[in-house]
Amino acid sequence: MTELHELFLKRLAQTSDAPIALEISRAEGCWLVAADGRRYLDLIAGIGVSALGHGHPNVIAAIEAQARRHLHVMVYGEYVIEAQVQLARRLTELLPTKLERVYFTNSGAEAIEGTLKVARKATGREAFAAFDGAYHGDTMGALALAGNPAFRAPFGNLPGPVRHLPFGDSAALDQIDSTIAAVVIEPVQAEGGVRIPAASFMRSLRDRCDQVGALLVFDEVLTGFGRTGKLFALEHFGVVPDIIVMAKALGGGMPLGAFCGSDDLIGTLSHDPPLGHLTTFGGHPLSCAAALASLEVIVADDLSARAAMIGADLARRLREINAPEMTAIRAIGLLIGIEFAEAQFAHRFVAETISRGVIVNWTLNADKVVRLAPPLTIEAAEIDFAVARMIEALDATRQERQVVR
Repeated sequence: MTELHELFLKRLAQTSDAPIALEISRAEGCWLVAADGRRYLDLIAGIGVSALGHGHPNVIAAIEAQARRHLHVMVYGEYVIEAQVQLARRLTELLPTKLERVYFTNSGAEAIEGTLKVARKATGREAFAAFDGAYHGDTMGALALAGNPAFRAPFGNLPGPVRHLPFGDSAALDQIDSTIAAVVIEPVQAEGGVRIPAASFMRSLRDRCDQVGALLVFDEVLTGFGRTGKLFALEHFGVVPDIIVMAKALGGGMPLGAFCGSDDLIGTLSHDPPLGHLTTFGGHPLSCAAALASLEVIVADDLSARAAMIGADLARRLREINAPEMTAIRAIGLLIGIEFAEAQFAHRFVAETISRGVIVNWTLNADKVVRLAPPLTIEAAEIDFAVARMIEALDATRQERQVVR
């Protein structure tokens, strides 16, 4: 164990009892390079952040250029910062028409918090609806929406009330009534096990929200920016939400979140009282510059279509493995869930895959599911490498279980 590794365990707050603890010295393209020189193919893109891979030259150039101009100069929203304005302009050009005003934040969870404030202020209602299997972040309001009770329970009474509904069940939508300020949903659940709802369910949800006057919020923190084979996952369903929440790949590798809606909705935060929502570092100029550069590459290179094509091929190859332990492959673009018959097998498969130089992970709210979400720029030879190593990991996991038994 290196000195840095020891300090990591001793001085840095830990998020689990068993962190992966790879000591990363640099990252390039789809690869992470550890301190011992070993290379790892990043098949989760830093949990959906690095859509262009690591160190894309356009993003690095944008960061360098902005750093030479200025860093932080004022709390968000008070000065005219070119990087913020140009990014907001470009986002609203690419989103449906009524999503016309952007509020930048530091993260997806903070964007969810701002959205909940908008919903309460705009509707005069207090309650929210969310779905089983949902993940919207770990701040108190975002945690209240979480679909896994095990994550909510230790923290006592959370903001709410929140009504949790079964994901994808149109019959349950009658529980959305005139007490609900907003319904918050991921158009595709990532931490829920890559669950993809029917378009009919999403249309029924939109209709029900309209009937009772509730806002519809799409959390596209992970599904946005080409991940699902469309620039935004909402395009798969023909449904436009009242507010869209973005983060992860938005920042091009830098910390950045946002929520976006109509002038009337987002404008509620600017009056009665003014400064109804503030953030010091939200929309940091470096993050916005990186985000705009990343977005332009995604659009110019049509990486959404590339994700659809490569994702379909990768899913096909995984299905052809035909391992009895793998009970389902769910895929939409380059967001793929491999469901196993047993959670223990899934977790051991993750460890065996990482040991062979490919980074994968299981999902928080579906412990039998392993998620793949590689950079949208991943090459065919890298897919070959990943599939070969996963086959080896399957065999090793299978043999290990036979020995234990």
